[in-house]
Amino acid sequence: MTSSMNQQAAASQKTRAEQETENEANRLREQVDAALAIVALRSPDEVDSLQTAADRIERAARDLADAIRQIAEQRQTADE
Repeated sequence: MTSSMNQQAAASQKTRAEQETENEANRLREQVDAALAIVALRSPDEVDSLQTAADRIERAARDLADAIRQIAEQRQTADE
């Protein structure tokens, strides 16, 4: 089996909540990368962009935490 086939097989076994968690983690990574790019500019004109980036990171982190909690609840319910 090729690597992409293994990834597809693993992806098909993920629950909706697990897929959502992965998506939220990827979104957070993208927001962090975007923020780091703005920081690297070292421009005083980028203050608003930095504030916006910080807000986006906070939202993405909150969404990821919510998705992880949802998985925890599902797994706890499954164990009961």
